[in-house]
Amino acid sequence: MNFTTIPWDFGLILALLGIAIPWRGKVRVERLMKREDLGASGRLWLYASTICYQWVIAALVLWRALARGMLRNELGLTISDPWRAAWMTISLTMLLCAGQFAGLRKMARIPAGDRGPLFRITEKIMPRTWTETILFAALATTAGLSEEFLYRGFLLTLFATMFTSVAGSMVLASCASSIWFGAAHLYQGRRGIITTFVVGMIFAAMRVLSGSLLPSIVAHASVDLLAGICIPRLLKKA
Repeated sequence: MNFTTIPWDFGLILALLGIAIPWRGKVRVERLMKREDLGASGRLWLYASTICYQWVIAALVLWRALARGMLRNELGLTISDPWRAAWMTISLTMLLCAGQFAGLRKMARIPAGDRGPLFRITEKIMPRTWTETILFAALATTAGLSEEFLYRGFLLTLFATMFTSVAGSMVLASCASSIWFGAAHLYQGRRGIITTFVVGMIFAAMRVLSGSLLPSIVAHASVDLLAGICIPRLLKKA
């Protein structure tokens, strides 16, 4: 695959992922935060609508990527070395989940008024019942699959192709895709964007080293699911 210029549909996808999605997410979260309590029905609707939305975007991008000649191995959709992918998946997931759990425990000990806007957003949308937890698990899985495909599969490949004549093209591609990934979390504020960028760089490195999206998909979904399970319980305990 080699592009001398960015195809029009890829240009639209870049604008969608870099402008439309961050704006939509910020507006949506601002509306949610104005509500005193989402309630069970509100959280279930949030999970279900987000699942559908993410699958539609991922399917659209996959369609255009394959139509333009991107190969499945270029997108990280194959596993060339199962053993390497397996141990990298386990190592990355355990490391990030341990860090996530430690961070959540530390945050839960901070007085509610000092936890910051990111934690207040998370607290409001986290599941409270088993029904909500089950649907939230589906959301976490969807986020792991769709977001890793979009940012570490499609965007990383596209930027690597764009920078192919530049030294360190894969590093530049990892930075660019992580910037887009951070922008998608604009609703989390400056701290959330920076944290997401750093995590995006880690996921990009795992994608390049393993040749597969498997490590980042599993780690991404596991970290999100851990947050959904732990935050309500830690807050209740606190």
